[in-house]
Amino acid sequence: MRGRAGEEATRAAELARALRAQVRGEVSFGSAARALVTMDASNYRRVPEGVVAPRDAEDVAAVLGVCRERGVPVLARGAGTSIAGQATGIGVVLDFTRHMNAVEELDPEAGTAVVQPGVVLDVLRKAAGEHGLTFGPDPSTHSRCTLGGMIGNNSCGSHSVAWGTTADNVRELEVLTYGGERALLARGGAGVPTALREHVSHLVQGELALLRTGYPDLPRRISGYALDELLPEKGEDWARAFTGSEGTLGVLTRAEVGLVEAPAARALAVLGYPDESAAAEAAAGVLPHGPLTVEGMAADLVGDAARAALPRGGAWLFVEVGGGCEQEAEAHAEEVCRAMRAATTGHRIVVGPADQRALWRVREDASGTATRLPDGGEAWPGWEDCAVPPAQLGSYLREFRGLLRTYGLRGLPYGHFGDGCIHVRIDFDLLSPEGVGKFREFSSDLADLVVAHGGSLSGEHGDGQARAELLPRMYGERLVGAFGRFKDLWDPDGGLNPGMLVRPARIDENLRFAPLPRTPVDVEFGYPEDGGDFGAAVRRCVGVAKCRDTAAGAAVMCPSFRATGEERHSTRGRARLLHEMLAGEVVTGGWRSEEVHEALDLCLSCKGCRSDCPVGVDMATYKAEFTHHYYEGRRRPMAHHSMGRLPEWLSLAAASRAVPLLNSAASVGPLAALAKRVGGIAPERDIPELPNISFTRWWRRQDRTSQPGGRQVVLWPDTFTNHLAPEAGSSAVRVLHSAGLRVAVPPRRVCCGLTYVSTGQLDRARKVMRRTLDRIAPALDAGLPITVLEPSCAAALRTDVPELLDDDPRAARLAQAVHTFAETLEHYAPEWEPPYVGRPVAGQNHCHQHAVLGSGPDRRLREKAGMKGELSSGCCGLAGNFGFEKGHFEVSASCAEDQLLPAVRNAPENAEVIADGFSCRTQLEQLGGVRSRHFAEVLAEGLDDAER
Repeated sequence: MRGRAGEEATRAAELARALRAQVRGEVSFGSAARALVTMDASNYRRVPEGVVAPRDAEDVAAVLGVCRERGVPVLARGAGTSIAGQATGIGVVLDFTRHMNAVEELDPEAGTAVVQPGVVLDVLRKAAGEHGLTFGPDPSTHSRCTLGGMIGNNSCGSHSVAWGTTADNVRELEVLTYGGERALLARGGAGVPTALREHVSHLVQGELALLRTGYPDLPRRISGYALDELLPEKGEDWARAFTGSEGTLGVLTRAEVGLVEAPAARALAVLGYPDESAAAEAAAGVLPHGPLTVEGMAADLVGDAARAALPRGGAWLFVEVGGGCEQEAEAHAEEVCRAMRAATTGHRIVVGPADQRALWRVREDASGTATRLPDGGEAWPGWEDCAVPPAQLGSYLREFRGLLRTYGLRGLPYGHFGDGCIHVRIDFDLLSPEGVGKFREFSSDLADLVVAHGGSLSGEHGDGQARAELLPRMYGERLVGAFGRFKDLWDPDGGLNPGMLVRPARIDENLRFAPLPRTPVDVEFGYPEDGGDFGAAVRRCVGVAKCRDTAAGAAVMCPSFRATGEERHSTRGRARLLHEMLAGEVVTGGWRSEEVHEALDLCLSCKGCRSDCPVGVDMATYKAEFTHHYYEGRRRPMAHHSMGRLPEWLSLAAASRAVPLLNSAASVGPLAALAKRVGGIAPERDIPELPNISFTRWWRRQDRTSQPGGRQVVLWPDTFTNHLAPEAGSSAVRVLHSAGLRVAVPPRRVCCGLTYVSTGQLDRARKVMRRTLDRIAPALDAGLPITVLEPSCAAALRTDVPELLDDDPRAARLAQAVHTFAETLEHYAPEWEPPYVGRPVAGQNHCHQHAVLGSGPDRRLREKAGMKGELSSGCCGLAGNFGFEKGHFEVSASCAEDQLLPAVRNAPENAEVIADGFSCRTQLEQLGGVRSRHFAEVLAEGLDDAER
């Protein structure tokens, strides 16, 4: 075995050298680069030899030439969000997202665009939108999927009832064959190499009857090759025939696509039904009314908060309609509601764009949320997108549910009801041989059920490895044989994406779970949502890649990816590396893996993924876990000592009365530079000035006999408020008193342990947390609410403490007692009216507040104070110790420039800049020269102004 491994390593090294000599783009054969592309969003995993990011078509040709000489397979890959396994491969993976990602031309008059394969759909849609146009197909992954991947899979999306599939919207495709030939694919085939065209034409002529009768007639027939598009009566459309070939025929280098006119206004009619079958049966009746979308979803996929915004029912149709203006679109929606009213349990018309987006997010996140059943069970793709004629959908769904019951399986169907296409994730046991066997048997029976209803095994995502083995059940052996001959005419060497579509691997081979350990590894956190199993936590990432969205918006995830654009700095990339670390085949270092350590180094621990990831991946916790094990028994970087133990140093400084001396030293350039170098602090950073008196010392000097007689609350003296921003604490006391609340402050030091957790010092964190529980126990026993001013500390108390001390019931009690400043006022002083500030607002909504705590009470309190506007989402980029650590400054600054700093620069001149997080305030001051305040300070000032 060693000899074979050595031969393979030598071969891979020689291949890498040959590619680097011919290719101008990046050639990556390291274990991290390979690990990042072993999986897509499917159940499958294949390990490539290396990854190349070509700069242009000439690079692609060079890669194909080098690989062809050596018999190495090639796989073209976009965003890696394919659900059937076709974006996993052996050999060399071509990553088009790095360089070949441009909209080259856009012709508004002709309604066309010329794009490179790596361009993200939303980039094209934004460019087209400037001319009132759009690209019709729009998968739920539109913010990160690429046009090349969409053409490879013949993607559809929710608007296909109006604008068709990707195949309906391609005009010309430039491709390279594995043999090195260039082809321009369009109607008529004039740009196809002569020999290829002649041989394919002979194939088509020999199977005319089969091609005319062997395909089911339905809008979402994606399975197999579209050989029927080469029939003479269809104009011999080579671009359409190539679309959906999953990278098995040629490599796309450029595409001309059609654009459609976007409606000036849209309205969303949400129709309620008793159950999903009733919704499915009604869907076809909507089509005569010219909808843009007819989407279906049942109650088991909708959370309580979202359900409150929906009409009464157990399932819903989301029907989007267009119009020349808002009133016309609304009238169109009312027409649909009137026509469908007899069968509905209620309806709602949504006109406002923001309200529509909120409801569409529920639908778009379903591909992730469906992977976790209501009881926490895991569910998987594999039968993600079967399609039947829309009129058959209701009966098909009932029989599908019956088949699930027969096998003792569960799934949550949803999808494109207007096209008869159903998405579902099923709780297959893919970890045991018995479970995999049941998966195989069920798949076979379901394929027969789909075919019996005149359907297609794939209605959107392609066959890949998930369904290709079963294509003979749908098409018969003769037509599938024609598929094989078609493939061989294009790719006689079998070098392009082997194992897909024709001569496929079995559906139960290459499962991504196979190499994972079968017993849980020893970990520090409790992982309560994953049964204490770190492997199950890592498996949460199914690859839908919402973390690759680079557009600034309401989400936080993933700031480091938006800063670098590198897959390894996305939440998905890090989860993939952790998966491969557990597998131990590509990433072999275990908890000492340098590949994982390097990828996690730029994770800001913002916790954005905890809320924004559809399946709740919590990379901040995974990073803390990994960092703990990585440094166990090893020397830690100085930043872990200087900033990880910050509560100790600040307490020591306050107790020793050394604050003036430290401030003086920090103001002397050489001394500050030395301190930063010793402490592992970024030289670009200024050391914050320490206040002369801590909050707790100020509190001890107050006359507490005159406190109001209302409900008592505990004001938590977190490290940042106590030692770095005591004015926030004293202001909070002023406001809480004004609201009639009595304030208590713990007499002894308490700490949430956040700085220890974020640096992976979990043993010390646990010790600090237990001491804190001992000291706060009287307040817990008295049932007192605990107000925490620093959002990151409140989030740590809500999540990190109970997950790290899952054996101590007091930790859960503490988490339940924790309230933010605004929550305290809303819950315990609901009649209190804040002072009227009457200024616009700008600033930062803390990322931990977004992810863990929620900002609704803060927003409502600001509105009551007459403060209009929204705070920036995203992450400020400082993120506690992250932005202060040496080597992180550039990424930290980039994160600040993503949303926060531009928003503050563009704010009205009289805007009040609010940032409840000390890190956010520090980032604003150091990078933007802007003074910001905690919300409590603004309200306290308002109270003082009112008194004056």
